[in-house]
Amino acid sequence: MANTSHRALRLLSLLGSGRRWSLRDLATRLEASERTVRRDIETLRRLDFPITTMHGPDGGYRLGAGHTLPPLRFDHDQALAVAVALQTAPSTTFGLGDEAQRALVALLQVMPPALRAAMEDLRLTRLPNYWEFPASPIDPAALTTVGKAVRHRQVIVIETRRPDGTRREPRDPDFQPARHIEPHHLVVWAARWYLVAYDLADTQWRVHRIDRLRSRPTTQRFSTRELPDGGLARFVMGTHDRGDTAEAWQCTGTARLSLPAHVVARWAPGGSVVEYLDIDHCRLTLGAWSWPGLAGLLATFDTELTDVHPPELIHACQRLAHRWAGMAEDGTA
Repeated sequence: MANTSHRALRLLSLLGSGRRWSLRDLATRLEASERTVRRDIETLRRLDFPITTMHGPDGGYRLGAGHTLPPLRFDHDQALAVAVALQTAPSTTFGLGDEAQRALVALLQVMPPALRAAMEDLRLTRLPNYWEFPASPIDPAALTTVGKAVRHRQVIVIETRRPDGTRREPRDPDFQPARHIEPHHLVVWAARWYLVAYDLADTQWRVHRIDRLRSRPTTQRFSTRELPDGGLARFVMGTHDRGDTAEAWQCTGTARLSLPAHVVARWAPGGSVVEYLDIDHCRLTLGAWSWPGLAGLLATFDTELTDVHPPELIHACQRLAHRWAGMAEDGTA
C-alpha cells in the first residue's frame, strides 16, 4: 500500500508539470507496468483529480484545469514558509534542486490567487555556498515587503538597524537617515538574506542584510539596471560592507590581512566580517568550532597575518606552523 501511495503521488507530480505524458513515458518514469499506471490514473480520478485523456498518435495524459482539486489549506505564513523552504533546500548536497522546483510549480498551480502572488513575490537567487550556517531570523513581513518591491520594480524607503535589531539613533556613529533605493535582487548566501539595490542618493549599487532593514514601499516605479561587471554572485560575495557581523561560534578571532577587502570578502566563509582598512589591507573576523580549525581557515589566505587576536588563536597558528614544518623535514610534504 505504501508503494502504491508513493507511486500515485509521483504520478500526480509528473502530471502536474503541465506537459502531456504518454502511457509508455509514465510507466518508464514510475518503473511500473502500463497496466499499473492505468490503474493509478483511475485511482486519482476517483479522488477528483481531473486527469484528461488525449487520443490519437500524439495522445496521452495530462492534468486538466479547473477547481475540482482538493484545496490546500495553507495560510499566508505557511505559504511563505513553503516557498522559502523549497527555494533554499540544499540541492547541491541532496540533489533536490529539480524536484524542489517542480514541487514549487505544482503548489503554485493549486494555490488561491492571493497566496500564489505572495509565494511568487519571494522568487530568489541562491548563490554558490560551501559552508552551512544557521540562518539569522527574518521577519516574514519584511521579506514580503522587499520581495514584492523586487517583483513589481517599486522603490522602497529603508532604515538600517543595529545588529540586535533595534533602531539606530542619530547619535550612533554609523547612523544614516532613511534612504530611497531601487530593490533589484533578493539573494540567499551562506544562510543569510541580502537585497541587492541601487541607492538613489549616492547613485551606487549596495548590498543590504534584510534582517537589518526596516522598509516601506512607495508607488514610484523604476527600470531594470545593469549590474556592475562580474554579475550578481561576484558582486554580493565581493562586497565587503554587506552589513554582516560575526556569527556566534565556540572560537572567534581576528587578524589583519595584507589583501584588499574585496578579495577577502569574495572567499571568506559566510558568517565572517571583513573590515576595510586601506586599499591593500583589511581585518577579518571569523569563527570555528576549534582554535586549530580557525587557524586553518586563516591559512587559506596566502598572505601575511598580523595583529592576530586572541592569544589562543596565535598559539593555534604556531602549533600548525610547527606541525607543517615537521612534515617538510620528514620529507612527507
